[in-house]
Amino acid sequence: MQKVNRKLEYSLMALKHMSQKMPGKLTTAKEVSESYQAPFDATARVMQLMAQRGWLKSEQGAFGGYQITKDLSRLTLLDLMNVIQGPTKIAKCLHKAEPCEIQNSCNIISPIQTLNTRLNDFYRSLTIRDVLFTSQKNSPGPSHE
Repeated sequence: MQKVNRKLEYSLMALKHMSQKMPGKLTTAKEVSESYQAPFDATARVMQLMAQRGWLKSEQGAFGGYQITKDLSRLTLLDLMNVIQGPTKIAKCLHKAEPCEIQNSCNIISPIQTLNTRLNDFYRSLTIRDVLFTSQKNSPGPSHE
Protein backbone atom coordinates (compact mmCIF):
# COMPACT_ATOMS: atom_id res chain seq x y z
CA MET A 1 0.00 0.00 0.00
CA GLN A 2 2.22 2.82 1.17
CA LYS A 3 5.85 2.52 0.12
CA VAL A 4 8.80 3.99 1.96
CA ASN A 5 10.03 7.05 0.10
CA ARG A 6 13.58 6.64 -1.30
CA LYS A 7 14.76 9.78 0.46
CA LEU A 8 13.52 8.30 3.73
CA GLU A 9 15.55 5.18 2.96
CA TYR A 10 18.68 7.29 2.36
CA SER A 11 18.16 9.20 5.60
CA LEU A 12 17.80 5.93 7.54
CA MET A 13 20.96 4.58 5.87
CA ALA A 14 22.86 7.71 6.87
CA LEU A 15 21.58 7.66 10.45
CA LYS A 16 22.44 3.99 10.90
CA HIS A 17 25.89 4.48 9.39
CA MET A 18 26.65 7.46 11.61
CA SER A 19 25.24 5.83 14.75
CA GLN A 20 27.69 2.94 14.39
CA LYS A 21 30.72 5.23 14.44
CA MET A 22 32.67 6.38 17.44
CA PRO A 23 31.12 9.47 19.04
CA GLY A 24 32.59 12.64 17.57
CA LYS A 25 33.63 11.01 14.28
CA LEU A 26 32.33 12.85 11.25
CA THR A 27 30.59 11.29 8.26
CA THR A 28 30.31 12.79 4.80
CA ALA A 29 27.45 12.38 2.36
CA LYS A 30 29.99 10.95 -0.09
CA GLU A 31 30.99 8.28 2.44
CA VAL A 32 27.36 7.25 2.96
CA SER A 33 26.48 7.29 -0.73
CA GLU A 34 29.55 5.26 -1.70
CA SER A 35 29.09 2.77 1.15
CA TYR A 36 25.54 1.88 0.08
CA GLN A 37 25.52 2.81 -3.62
CA ALA A 38 22.96 5.52 -2.93
CA PRO A 39 22.77 8.59 -5.18
CA PHE A 40 25.08 11.28 -3.84
CA ASP A 41 22.77 14.25 -4.49
CA ALA A 42 19.79 12.66 -2.73
CA THR A 43 21.94 11.48 0.18
CA ALA A 44 23.51 14.92 0.58
CA ARG A 45 20.09 16.59 0.46
CA VAL A 46 18.56 14.41 3.21
CA MET A 47 21.62 14.94 5.39
CA GLN A 48 21.27 18.70 4.87
CA LEU A 49 17.58 18.52 5.80
CA MET A 50 18.40 16.62 9.00
CA ALA A 51 21.10 19.20 9.82
CA GLN A 52 18.66 22.06 9.26
CA ARG A 53 16.29 20.46 11.76
CA GLY A 54 19.05 19.98 14.32
CA TRP A 55 19.25 16.20 14.02
CA LEU A 56 22.80 16.44 12.68
CA LYS A 57 25.64 18.84 13.30
CA SER A 58 27.41 19.97 10.16
CA GLU A 59 31.09 20.89 10.10
CA GLN A 60 32.36 22.61 6.96
CA GLY A 61 35.78 22.33 5.40
CA ALA A 62 38.10 19.78 3.86
CA PHE A 63 37.76 17.48 6.88
CA GLY A 64 34.11 18.35 7.55
CA GLY A 65 31.07 16.17 7.71
CA TYR A 66 28.08 15.39 9.88
CA GLN A 67 27.46 13.83 13.24
CA ILE A 68 24.25 12.92 15.03
CA THR A 69 23.18 15.40 17.71
CA LYS A 70 19.91 13.78 18.82
CA ASP A 71 19.12 10.62 20.73
CA LEU A 72 17.67 8.22 18.14
CA SER A 73 15.61 6.51 20.83
CA ARG A 74 13.73 9.79 21.35
CA LEU A 75 13.01 10.50 17.69
CA THR A 76 10.19 8.72 15.91
CA LEU A 77 9.77 7.49 12.39
CA LEU A 78 6.97 10.06 12.01
CA ASP A 79 9.43 12.80 13.04
CA LEU A 80 11.85 11.68 10.35
CA MET A 81 9.12 11.36 7.74
CA ASN A 82 8.03 14.93 8.48
CA VAL A 83 11.62 16.19 8.13
CA ILE A 84 12.30 14.38 4.87
CA GLN A 85 8.98 14.40 3.03
CA GLY A 86 6.66 16.70 4.96
CA PRO A 87 3.42 15.75 6.70
CA THR A 88 2.23 12.23 5.94
CA LYS A 89 -1.05 12.21 4.07
CA ILE A 90 -2.20 8.97 2.44
CA ALA A 91 -4.81 10.47 0.11
CA LYS A 92 -5.14 13.54 -2.07
CA CYS A 93 -8.20 14.73 -0.13
CA LEU A 94 -6.04 15.20 2.98
CA HIS A 95 -3.74 17.69 1.22
CA LYS A 96 -5.07 21.22 1.61
CA ALA A 97 -3.00 22.44 -1.35
CA GLU A 98 -4.38 19.75 -3.69
CA PRO A 99 -8.14 19.52 -3.21
CA CYS A 100 -9.70 16.36 -4.56
CA GLU A 101 -12.08 16.82 -7.48
CA ILE A 102 -14.73 14.52 -5.93
CA GLN A 103 -14.41 15.76 -2.35
CA ASN A 104 -18.00 17.07 -2.24
CA SER A 105 -19.50 13.70 -3.21
CA CYS A 106 -16.95 11.34 -1.64
CA ASN A 107 -18.30 8.84 0.89
CA ILE A 108 -14.96 7.73 2.38
CA ILE A 109 -13.39 10.97 3.63
CA SER A 110 -13.97 10.07 7.27
CA PRO A 111 -12.55 6.52 7.02
CA ILE A 112 -9.52 7.84 5.08
CA GLN A 113 -8.92 10.46 7.77
CA THR A 114 -9.15 7.73 10.42
CA LEU A 115 -6.73 5.51 8.51
CA ASN A 116 -4.29 8.41 8.11
CA THR A 117 -4.48 9.13 11.85
CA ARG A 118 -3.85 5.48 12.73
CA LEU A 119 -0.89 5.25 10.35
CA ASN A 120 0.61 8.40 11.84
CA ASP A 121 0.08 6.99 15.34
CA PHE A 122 1.87 3.81 14.27
CA TYR A 123 4.80 5.75 12.76
CA ARG A 124 4.91 7.85 15.95
CA SER A 125 5.16 4.65 18.04
CA LEU A 126 8.40 3.58 16.32
CA THR A 127 11.63 5.20 17.39
CA ILE A 128 14.42 5.57 14.86
CA ARG A 129 16.58 3.30 17.05
CA ASP A 130 13.83 0.63 16.98
CA VAL A 131 13.56 0.82 13.20
CA LEU A 132 17.32 0.65 12.65
CA PHE A 133 18.33 -1.97 15.19
CA THR A 134 15.56 -4.12 16.66
CA SER A 135 14.44 -5.65 13.38
CA GLN A 136 17.72 -7.57 13.22
CA LYS A 137 16.89 -9.36 16.47
CA ASN A 138 13.36 -10.20 15.34
CA SER A 139 14.11 -11.31 11.81
CA PRO A 140 13.79 -15.02 11.18
CA GLY A 141 16.93 -17.00 10.61
CA PRO A 142 17.62 -19.09 7.55
CA SER A 143 15.02 -21.67 6.70
CA HIS A 144 16.09 -25.28 7.25
CA GLU A 145 13.14 -26.92 5.52
